[in-house]
Amino acid sequence: MPTKPTVYVGMSADLIHPGHINVLSRAAEIGDITIGLLTDAAIASYKRLPHMTFEQRKAVVENLKGVTRVIAQETLDYVPNLKQVKPAFVVHGDDWQSGVQQQTRQRVIDTLAEWGGELVEVPYTEGISSTQLNESVKQIGTTPNVRLSRLRRLIDAKPIVRVLEAHSGISGLIIETAAAERGGLKVEFDAMWSSSLTDSTARGKPDIEAVDISSRLGTINELFEVTTKPLIFDGDTGGKPEHFAFTVRSLERTGVSAVIIEDKEGLKRNSLFGIEVEQTQSSIEDFSHRIKVGKNAQVTNDFMVIARIESLILEQGMDDALTRAQAYIEAGADGIMIHSRQKESDEIFTFCDEYAKFANRKPLIVVPTSYRHVTEDELIDHGVNVVIYANHMMRAAYPAMSKVAHTILESGRALEVDPMIAPIKDALAIIPENAS
Repeated sequence: MPTKPTVYVGMSADLIHPGHINVLSRAAEIGDITIGLLTDAAIASYKRLPHMTFEQRKAVVENLKGVTRVIAQETLDYVPNLKQVKPAFVVHGDDWQSGVQQQTRQRVIDTLAEWGGELVEVPYTEGISSTQLNESVKQIGTTPNVRLSRLRRLIDAKPIVRVLEAHSGISGLIIETAAAERGGLKVEFDAMWSSSLTDSTARGKPDIEAVDISSRLGTINELFEVTTKPLIFDGDTGGKPEHFAFTVRSLERTGVSAVIIEDKEGLKRNSLFGIEVEQTQSSIEDFSHRIKVGKNAQVTNDFMVIARIESLILEQGMDDALTRAQAYIEAGADGIMIHSRQKESDEIFTFCDEYAKFANRKPLIVVPTSYRHVTEDELIDHGVNVVIYANHMMRAAYPAMSKVAHTILESGRALEVDPMIAPIKDALAIIPENAS
């Protein structure tokens, strides 16, 4: 019997819909289907991380009618897989004739031409949109387990994970929906940061661990009610080891992805004060014990305990910072956050470059509050995995609210603040349910 031609179909396959079935039906008419299943990293390079893991999506696709085999497609670019498979045909929907995948389409055509292959395009299925389906999923929400595991997936899939501080439901909603175009690609925030500084400030309290864990969990629950993105928790010093074990279990049960604790002890003072105020760094032994207690308390393999090193803040030197990083990793830390209050990037980049030489390197996290001129591309070049914009939402809110309050007092009416505030209709529209 004659051998059927090989037909290559590239798919994300996160949410299977009739459009996918139409493409696969056409492919099955032509020959044997090989699915190039995009990895998490390939998908995250141009849109949001898929809801299902690669393994979950692969299990679904392998059981679709007509599919002969499934291989990983590591990039948005089809060319590496096409040169390996050398299919007679590639079948794809015609919706990539414009937009972000237009160049990808042309490369497919050019590559197929090398062995006389052909691109077959299936008309777009009206009324079906993966974007709309994803929006529907966001409206339904997520579960603690799904949210909890998402941070590790993001770190594995993306060159850098972009995190923004959230201190209220409305700030979380902004992070959930904010998007921009950069270099022809859509960019958005990947996760939220629950900062002890901004959580305290939102309550009018000092940043000295004055807000207890129960109150802070209340803020997290408010965020989780209206968002689907993962959250990293600022755990300050972690407190006593016994208390830290309780904190880890509470955060993990809620669906928080990670906690970051700093290697200081005693009364908590904000790190950006440096040695201007009295701050005591923990011994390596004591802090390593704290890490071990936290790791032993967690239930899942997904939760992360990240060690924040204050050596550069407290002017203890680069060698001390690197020694602590190695010791904390050996104690079980899932990541290292290095902190610096220098306005120039030399200090932080020196640490990053030395840290990259570690044989047992873990994800590296930075908070560029002081060295704010540094770009994400530069951080990627120096091996940074996660960037946290740690207090910008609260710092944006304070001057805006203060100016409105003073303007009303000075004017004796509200008219003058109109240019400073959103129309009431827009303000209501921030909450989708207000429009329904």
